[in-house]
Amino acid sequence: MAKINVVDLGGNKVGELELADEVFGVEVNKALLWESVNHYRASMRQGTAATKNKKLVSGSGKKLWKQKGTGRARVGSVRSPIWRHGGTVHGPQPRSYDYQFPKKKLLGALASALASKLADGRLTVVSTLETAEPKTKLYRQALDVLDAKKTALLVETSQKLTENLFLGSRNLDGVELVLSSEVHPYDLLRYEHAIFSQAAIEALQDVLKKNVSRRKLAAKKEVA
Repeated sequence: MAKINVVDLGGNKVGELELADEVFGVEVNKALLWESVNHYRASMRQGTAATKNKKLVSGSGKKLWKQKGTGRARVGSVRSPIWRHGGTVHGPQPRSYDYQFPKKKLLGALASALASKLADGRLTVVSTLETAEPKTKLYRQALDVLDAKKTALLVETSQKLTENLFLGSRNLDGVELVLSSEVHPYDLLRYEHAIFSQAAIEALQDVLKKNVSRRKLAAKKEVA
């Protein structure tokens, strides 16, 4: 079982944390990561593009001239799609691009993303993300000490999330704060450095371990 150092915001080691092999020791599944990112980006699409069809464009619905006897082509409305300023046929309408993505696959992708971050040396565990004051300057200094000078993802539990942490980190460029229950593989891949509080990494590890246990149990039932 691998171990990782637990440090404070000053970069000083304050302890160690055991990491579960079934979570952080898995082989990185690039295909599964691609699927999870593709699903995330699809769900983020607005899908608000719209065109006006025949019933939405302005114009009278009166028949312009009688059906026969004029020598002209028959036409029923000035809003006809074949006329200038007429309605659009089969144009885009507001829609959702989201689709179902199995929770087991999402948790598997999350384990792969964490294992990748750990292997790259871009995963840091701190005892707490709390500072004495809600100041952006304090968090910027702490991130520099933790070698997260470019982009960073801060992960905390909902129970430990404080006003100081929220206010102090929200204006940092290239830094995002998320809850451990809401962290997504896309977040871990998007940001160069991932910084977890000890409570957040333990909570997330417990969830992923349960998912692995359920998968093994289901596999045993299928074999039996």
